[in-house]
Amino acid sequence: MRFGRKGKLSPRYIGPYRISRRVGSRASELDLPPNLERMHNVFHVSMLRLYHPGPSHVLKEDEVELQGDWSFSEGPVRIIERKERVLRNKSIPLVRVLWRHHGVEEATWERESDIQKNFPEVI
Repeated sequence: MRFGRKGKLSPRYIGPYRISRRVGSRASELDLPPNLERMHNVFHVSMLRLYHPGPSHVLKEDEVELQGDWSFSEGPVRIIERKERVLRNKSIPLVRVLWRHHGVEEATWERESDIQKNFPEVI
């Protein structure tokens, strides 16, 4: 989950990155990698998560390819499961889609016809 919300407009966590300095009482400046150098590097504390290191936890940076307008493309990776939603006089086929750059817990139920129309290579 991204900031406790699920969906297209929810912010996304990437990182971890080291805090280089505190800016005021509720903002922090981060040391960002060179591929994010054009991004503003001061964030409010509500946009940060605390990292608790563990002996078995190996950090792997999630590679996000940013486009020129600082957006990234989302696309389905695969279909996890299928079901039919039965209404009074019709049934709607649904598929549970695993999206790129997201975990299984963030998979969403979508209409099968929408996925076939927009992403024919997945079905």
